[in-house]
Amino acid sequence: MKTINISKQLAQNIGNYDNPDSIGSKFRAKRILPLISMINKVYEKHGEVSILDIGGRKNYWSVLPEQLLKEYKIYITIVNFPGEILPETEEHYKFIHGDGCNLNFFDDNSFHIAHSNSVIEHVGDWQQMVSFAKEVRRLAPNIYLQTPYFWFPIEPHFMCPFFHWLPRPVRISLVMRFALGNHQRYKSVGEAASKLEHYRLLDRKMLQYLFPDADITSERFIGLTKSLTAIRYEKD
Repeated sequence: MKTINISKQLAQNIGNYDNPDSIGSKFRAKRILPLISMINKVYEKHGEVSILDIGGRKNYWSVLPEQLLKEYKIYITIVNFPGEILPETEEHYKFIHGDGCNLNFFDDNSFHIAHSNSVIEHVGDWQQMVSFAKEVRRLAPNIYLQTPYFWFPIEPHFMCPFFHWLPRPVRISLVMRFALGNHQRYKSVGEAASKLEHYRLLDRKMLQYLFPDADITSERFIGLTKSLTAIRYEKD
């Protein structure tokens, strides 16, 4: 029981992005600096900034000051799966339903920046990741995509050391026996196996394959790579 409580505490302390003092919020504020630099460059070139955030949430964008949204004329379109309850459209935000692996209702380069934070590892198998990456690369000349790193020892979704390195049957058994991170115990093998399909972490070579024309940067914690970010800038 103590292990479960520790897992939940880690999830709350690291993954609570609504709390600006949480570890996760502090990492995000530092990690987003290259994105702010990208926004600056886009504004200097185009006089406004349109961003497509695939699979994101509005609270993520609280890292951008309200004044910056107005001054740089930043307009953010957030896409999430059909069935999700979407907020009302606001001055700088638009919310729509869509599948990040197939956004064919958008033309090529419809936005200045295509953005995704900790989403690609949830879209499904490798072919789904390939489709997702193609859409990200197609929809904007500038790309900022972050994903947790497979070789970091703590699995970020279940907050359990080495969890993602264990054989699949062991992982299924664990999530049926314990409530890990913010997840409740799964009641059946079928439910557990199905849910685990949506947690597939990538390493550097995999991410570089998906984004061959992007630079892959590392976010480090205690000397270890914690997450990877694919960054591509618009060509002059």
